Amino acid sequence: MTPGQRNRLRSIDMGFLAGYVDTLGFVALFGLFTAHVTGNFVLIGVALADASKASILLKFLAFPAFIAGIAMARLLILAAERRQWPALKLALTLQVILLAGFMLAGMAASPIGESASALAMTAGLLGTAAMGAHSASSRLLLAQLAPTSMMTGNVTQVVIDSIDVLRGAGDAATGARCGKFFWPVLAFGTGAIAAAFAFKAFGFIALIVPIAILCAELVLPEPAKGAT
Repeated sequence: MTPGQRNRLRSIDMGFLAGYVDTLGFVALFGLFTAHVTGNFVLIGVALADASKASILLKFLAFPAFIAGIAMARLLILAAERRQWPALKLALTLQVILLAGFMLAGMAASPIGESASALAMTAGLLGTAAMGAHSASSRLLLAQLAPTSMMTGNVTQVVIDSIDVLRGAGDAATGARCGKFFWPVLAFGTGAIAAAFAFKAFGFIALIVPIAILCAELVLPEPAKGAT
């Protein structure tokens, strides 16, 4: 597998994972966005304005949980780089552990009632921490890929490049960039759809899918520094 093919596969895997986990958290836990801090700010505003909205505390705690995931990933990566350990594999393992906690806490909390129990809140915060670690790992170790959990910028770039190609102003770099940003968008959307159906059919155990993706990614070699 060439470096370009490996990068494409990773961007698809990570985009699918982010869309899947974010949607499953939203469907299962009162509209919680595990990978989307902006969305949770919106939901906090809605909940404050309408006291009937459930689980405002979960939305508030999601932000520090996301920060905690970023901090854990950053410190782990720094330690790995100092000791020349495989930083990406350790960062992916951290995500596996946090997502497994999300799944197990969610299964223990099921069925989820109209308000968030302690176990349900634990599940949501572990999921949010996992996606904080995902975002930090992507930025620090997979900078050669398009962002895999923030699709607004990706869609914007794809549309800009597509317009340039259609008006004849694009070059080879434009086409390559368009492909780079397109695949995570497609994968994120596919993951979102898959998660909605999977949770409806199987509940929290459906999180085994992103965990399996991360385990498969652990088999791939570490990217070379500066690889594109």
